[in-house]
Amino acid sequence: MSTTVSPLAPKKFTRMPAVDGVRMVTAEAGIKYKNRTDLLLMVFDEGTEVAGVFTRSKCPSAPVDLCRENLSGGTARVLVVNSGNANAFTGKKGRAATSATAQAAAAAVGCQTSEVFLASTGVIGEPLDAGKFTHLLKDMAGSAEADFWAEAGKAIMTTDTYPKYATATVRLGDANVTINGIAKGAGMIAPDMATMLSFVVTDAPISASALQEMLSAGTKGTFNAVTVDSDTSTSDTLLLFATGAAARNGAQKITDARDPRLMQFRRALNRILKNLALQVVRDGEGARKQVEVTVTGAKSARSAKKVALSIANSPLVKTAVAGEDANWGRVVMAVGKAGEPADRDLLSIWFGDIRVAREGERDPDYSEDATSDYMKRDEIAIRVDLGLGRGKATVWTCDLTKAYVEINGDYRS
Repeated sequence: MSTTVSPLAPKKFTRMPAVDGVRMVTAEAGIKYKNRTDLLLMVFDEGTEVAGVFTRSKCPSAPVDLCRENLSGGTARVLVVNSGNANAFTGKKGRAATSATAQAAAAAVGCQTSEVFLASTGVIGEPLDAGKFTHLLKDMAGSAEADFWAEAGKAIMTTDTYPKYATATVRLGDANVTINGIAKGAGMIAPDMATMLSFVVTDAPISASALQEMLSAGTKGTFNAVTVDSDTSTSDTLLLFATGAAARNGAQKITDARDPRLMQFRRALNRILKNLALQVVRDGEGARKQVEVTVTGAKSARSAKKVALSIANSPLVKTAVAGEDANWGRVVMAVGKAGEPADRDLLSIWFGDIRVAREGERDPDYSEDATSDYMKRDEIAIRVDLGLGRGKATVWTCDLTKAYVEINGDYRS
């Protein structure tokens, strides 16, 4: 966690309402950080259903393995999150740590270990000493509170400069339901699901299968469309919990993701996922500018996304944005190297509403002064039209500054 808050941070933080059916508590376990909370416990009412998406890294963390295994059961009673240590690439010691944590958490709330979900974030390759916090879990479970979202968001941060929150209340049939989400992430962020840690909880009575279908679809244009540095974490975890407590207020149980009663809920869930994903981008390590990259006119949507990511992940494009340099030639470079169908003589490029290039050369109406003024904004939009088809995609990234190197150069110190 940085002492200097990102200039792109929200001007004020979202007021998070309590969600019926979940209680939370945090603690200072001293896993890596001193004088700050680094442990989060969420306790869910019986009957809570769960869905999740995880990193596609071939070197996943031990907690990711445990979550994937337990997800098949579809129910959750407790979530334990620690910051400061990722428990990744820790071999048998890592598996022993997750096993010890799961057993302690299950005992603390009186559930099966198959109903325990874990997430760890921080340094890779350092064994996690579960003994630093497993003894705390029973007392924590007893003191957990419903109205504790603000503290929950702070406890999961690592190099984040601010906690990330989002909430929505919508109608589900004849009742109101609430959706709350928190996230952490600032570096090692690239789309491969879930690009960080994020936990979303609702009191809606929705089955695990329906939750999973909505979550998997919702990540495509949100968490799987953001990149800070093109590096996908070993620990990426996004979990969605439904306590079902709103059934007491008249909300009917929904088991099919295609149920028309879910329309408002699905839209609200997608807004929350996008909100959290963009907050992660805006807190990119050392970031000073948010960058939206849109590619149109591609052969397919898949091709458009690959080109957009080539632009968004280019260090040369990102440093040009950081330097407020309208260097559209670097965008041309990134399109050309993407390995997707493109035609130099059909290419058009815009910075904001300013077309800087068209038909394979600089736009005749291009104004260096106007474009330079545009590049001084803290939100930059780059649009590329390939002129080949109807495929389109949008991704989000941030600029690349000296601070990124400084943060990551001494990350383990």
